[in-house]
Formats: sequence, structure tokens, C-alpha cells
Amino acid sequence: MQSGRALTKRWVLEFEPERPRTIEPLMGWTSSADMRSQVLLEFDTREEAVAYAETNQIPYQIFEPHVPEVRPKSYADNFRFDRKEPWTH
Repeated sequence: MQSGRALTKRWVLEFEPERPRTIEPLMGWTSSADMRSQVLLEFDTREEAVAYAETNQIPYQIFEPHVPEVRPKSYADNFRFDRKEPWTH
């Protein structure tokens, strides 16, 4: 399977939880009465997200996105003699 990278360049504003999650006694599911935990606001740029938070007086933290290291692979690498894991069929 391949994972696409569409819509990964967006900035997301998530609200801090106001109340802790609770465990339902009957089924054991985790529940929350906090409606803000279901709201995600997406922005095209970091500046738009910061401006929205400041305009609406929402405290915010900025977490920089993780940039994965792209390592090109070739099919021939599956048959290298110095593989860390032996090739099996």
C-alpha cells in the first residue's frame, strides 16, 4: 500500500480538552462531554491559523510538522548480500 500526501500541507487548530474523558461503566468505552474536542479547524497557512487564534483570543501552541526523511529504494536492494534481515520466500 502507498500512503498519499494529499492535504498534508494544512495547519490544524485543535481545542484543549475542558474536561477529562470518562469510561462508560456498561461498555467500557471512553466518552467525553466536551463538544470542543470534536472541532478541528483547518487553515492553508500558519499565519492564518495564528491570526484566527489571536483574533478570537484562543491560547495556542505551534507544533512544527514532522518532515519524513525520503530515502529512495530500488527493487535490487531486496537482494543485497548485506541485508540486515535474510531474504525468505
